[in-house]
Amino acid sequence: MSRIPQGHRASLDKQPHEVAAMFDGVASRYDLTNTVLSFGQDRGWRRATRQALDLLPGERVLDVGAGTGVSTEELARSGAYAVGVDLSLGMLYAGKRSRPLVPLLAGDALRLPFADASFDAVTISFCLRNVADTDAALRELARVTRPGGRLVVCEFSTPTNPAFRTVYLSYLMRSLPAVARTVSSNPEAYVYLAESVRAWPDQKALAGRISGAGWGKVAWRNLTGGVVALHRGIRP
Repeated sequence: MSRIPQGHRASLDKQPHEVAAMFDGVASRYDLTNTVLSFGQDRGWRRATRQALDLLPGERVLDVGAGTGVSTEELARSGAYAVGVDLSLGMLYAGKRSRPLVPLLAGDALRLPFADASFDAVTISFCLRNVADTDAALRELARVTRPGGRLVVCEFSTPTNPAFRTVYLSYLMRSLPAVARTVSSNPEAYVYLAESVRAWPDQKALAGRISGAGWGKVAWRNLTGGVVALHRGIRP
């Protein structure tokens, strides 16, 4: 079983081998755990991501941090050709078993194995906060996107209602790890994941990071009261 390196928690120093090992440790029950912990909201978040990308049949879309490919499979419902990339071999193996027809490749968000301007659209869901260099990852996503192509970042964010935010943070830091112990194959990983969500920039700050990485027309939309936000951008 993969364990969180002592003293790292939300930082993990975000070393690729440590992040990959952590996700290897949760791969076997990852999709089930996410559905339970999100009270089934994860399905709607994936659907909203697909809709925000506004994909057309025949377009090429890259799903970075695809994990087991459940998000890649959702993107393909648009008729676009969707390919997933993930750093964790454990997640990819689990995906190949459950979704053998979904194209899944091993790759690092900081060094994507594709030529410049290879895709009409790119997306990264619940993964950007685990990358060692957020700005470099956003630039790399721009590199593989054609001019005029679209980006959607689906990531945990900051609830907009103060009362709800208090309840949510309590759930995140207290209840979520407890629930994870009953359903996850590696509960300690969810302590890190909860702390990484709490430490992540809010909607406006992330929009600034995306703009600073060279994306244009950056905007965002809150889902589930701001628990999750969809940030969109256009490759100039």
